[in-house]
Amino acid sequence: MKNFNRSPIFLAVSLTLLSSCSPENVDTNNVADIDLLITNGTVYTGDKLHPQNLDIAVCKQVICGLYPSGNVKVDATKVIDAKGKIVSPGFIDPHTHSLEELRSKDKNHNLNYLTQGVTTVVNGNDGEGPVDIAGTAKLLENNGIGTNVALFVGHGSVRQQVMGREQRFATDAELTEMSALVEQAMKDGAVGLSSGLYYVPGSYANTEEVITLAKVASKYKGIYDTHMRDESTFNIGFLSSLDEAIEVAEKASIHLHLAHIKALGVDVWGQSEQAIAKIELAQQNGISITADQYPWLASGTKLHSAVMPKWVMADSKSAFHQRLNDPELAEQLYREIKENIRRRGGPTSLLVTAFKDQHLVGLNLQQIAEQRNLTAELTAMQLVQEGDVRVASFNMSPKDVERFMVKPWVVTSSDGTNGHPRKFASFPQKFNEYVRNKKLLTVGEFISRSSTKTAKILGLHKRGSLQQGFTADIIIFDGDKYSPQASFAKWNVYSKGVDTVIINGDVVIENEQYLNKLSGKFISNK
Repeated sequence: MKNFNRSPIFLAVSLTLLSSCSPENVDTNNVADIDLLITNGTVYTGDKLHPQNLDIAVCKQVICGLYPSGNVKVDATKVIDAKGKIVSPGFIDPHTHSLEELRSKDKNHNLNYLTQGVTTVVNGNDGEGPVDIAGTAKLLENNGIGTNVALFVGHGSVRQQVMGREQRFATDAELTEMSALVEQAMKDGAVGLSSGLYYVPGSYANTEEVITLAKVASKYKGIYDTHMRDESTFNIGFLSSLDEAIEVAEKASIHLHLAHIKALGVDVWGQSEQAIAKIELAQQNGISITADQYPWLASGTKLHSAVMPKWVMADSKSAFHQRLNDPELAEQLYREIKENIRRRGGPTSLLVTAFKDQHLVGLNLQQIAEQRNLTAELTAMQLVQEGDVRVASFNMSPKDVERFMVKPWVVTSSDGTNGHPRKFASFPQKFNEYVRNKKLLTVGEFISRSSTKTAKILGLHKRGSLQQGFTADIIIFDGDKYSPQASFAKWNVYSKGVDTVIINGDVVIENEQYLNKLSGKFISNK
């Protein structure tokens, strides 16, 4: 067994339980000034998979008691009757792109996540995390935020600050400078290092660069979260990219977390079986590995990231556009773009979900090409020069999605981006489709993999479970009514069924109504 500073987390399905959370161990005489009492609910604590009949007491920001329902007389300032509803830890989304909203003055409530039951979001994934963690945290808390937020420091952001978007390996001096930035970010509370090795400029880095920076995060008990170099056959291939990620974890002695695990595109459908075998063999050999997954068959990204070759995007946007219009590169570009579109399932599989020209939203690449009387390849080259085009890429096999989903080391995420319903509905979509309809997961498993296990992965101290002494991030939802309302036709519709949301002990949603409270905090792995 390798001696990692974070021991393997999920070699067993069950989590280590704190004995103090058992209701019979609670001393009611030591509980005073109870602000809130939740009664009569069907309680899933997250650290246990079966439902319990418990009343939950909250004192200020902390859970201060769990009692057998109706057996203990407890006085509280406010009582919420959760009869007929499920009470659980607030959900934790380990992969969002909500930082822009949280920084704003009009969407910092993060209501699209609150209405899913998400009380904590993670930002800075895909290598895009802020370099200045302390400054970002201060800005968010001063501004006010609706959900808690944790931050990764992004490899791509650090690389761009030091090297720009140059297509080359880092020098020793640049590695030293990047390492110092990662070290400061970890000291300031980042939960780890994220990478987006599929994206520019992260795609220009070699494995050794990533290992060097991951070792810095490891010193501070951070994790390594990665959008792998390839989830398909775009460059080194899905399984080879998985090998690279495992190599980083092993050589940096760091916990590996695989972002939005998937087998993307027809070329790799079915490779989920081989990927799972690789991961579980590495776990058996002492490497700590987990993953997250969003419950949709379509991914979401920008059109240039989906189909443009990485080499053409080097340096700057103007250089990118110049290359697209260079007659000497035309044949090579056309050939490579055509192949990338094929990998994604063809031009009919690329649906425009967000673009400045609203007339094109809801059309696929093939339809737009027909409108313009051009090939799909030339249409894509035009569109990426006209502005940022977000697309939903329908490229996943249901069997692969389900194979990953049932694994105890896979937790729930959204990877929420504009134009895709995953931003508004991932957690209820998973509950509705895979718990209620297909019964691949039990309610307890869904809750644990949406809260407790995620908190363990991220190293979030005393969060993610309903236990005495833990922070009171709690939701109450109706298991029959909890459902997604967003779709690919209308992606930005709030979910239904979450009756109550409590963040840091403060009720922010009650009777499905938002109370205009910004009770979120910046949280770290310290």
